[in-house]
Amino acid sequence: MTDSTLTPSAEGEDSLLEFDGTTPYEDYVHASVLTSLQQPLSNDPGEMAFLVTTQVMELWFTLIVHEWRTARDSLMKDDLERAMEALRRSLGSLQALNDAWRPIASLTPAQFNGFRSAFGEASGFQSAMYRHMEFLLGDKSRSMVQPHRGHPRVHAELEDALTQPSLYDEVLGFLHRRGLPVPEQVLERDRTVAYRADAGVEEAWRQVYAGPQSDPLVALGEALTDIAELVLRWRSDHLLATRRAMGAKTGSGGSPGVAFLEKRAARSVFPEVWTARSYV
Repeated sequence: MTDSTLTPSAEGEDSLLEFDGTTPYEDYVHASVLTSLQQPLSNDPGEMAFLVTTQVMELWFTLIVHEWRTARDSLMKDDLERAMEALRRSLGSLQALNDAWRPIASLTPAQFNGFRSAFGEASGFQSAMYRHMEFLLGDKSRSMVQPHRGHPRVHAELEDALTQPSLYDEVLGFLHRRGLPVPEQVLERDRTVAYRADAGVEEAWRQVYAGPQSDPLVALGEALTDIAELVLRWRSDHLLATRRAMGAKTGSGGSPGVAFLEKRAARSVFPEVWTARSYV
């Protein structure tokens, strides 16, 4: 054979063990690229865990954004089934994202200080893919696009995401087309600014939850609730890990650190899905 050789494995089964070039696994996964990206800038042994954890989170952000975009675009086409499949898949990714905190969640101040100076002014709020996530949740901010002006492709993608409807925008459009009282001013709002809770949207969700529990719209509301809960848990875990590692010190990117994360953790996700429950 020209491209591979069948060689008996230790278990007595034939396996592909020799290739003329790189392995098919490498060609598909690009593992050597991934494992070459960890380049610690200090001699502290704890920096590797911090760097890998951060990079793994970026990969989960990427997958979650993919799923939420799929759900948003499906709702735009009134394809609730495909949207629900994507939303449910994203729950596993969100749980994995939350679990990714574990390697660095218990850093002491001394351990964190061992490599903190290595990343200088780098800060998680500068993550472009995390910003895509927040924009899809409806938390738009033009100022959060500005840090990426030096990277034209990333900046253009974020500018585009800023103007596109969020996942929640398309959920509300879908509810409106199903005859629920989502106000016109919500549907026609400026989508480049952060979404704000609306009493009319709350009433729409109240009607959904007051109706038959077999209604697919209830399942949609519960999928959004599950997503919101996991996002809030991620923010809370971020806050706790930061508070444990650095207390109330200023953040590396010049932010107020813990004070900034406390405000972020308090921001609601899909607010009316939560508040409507008080009236059912």
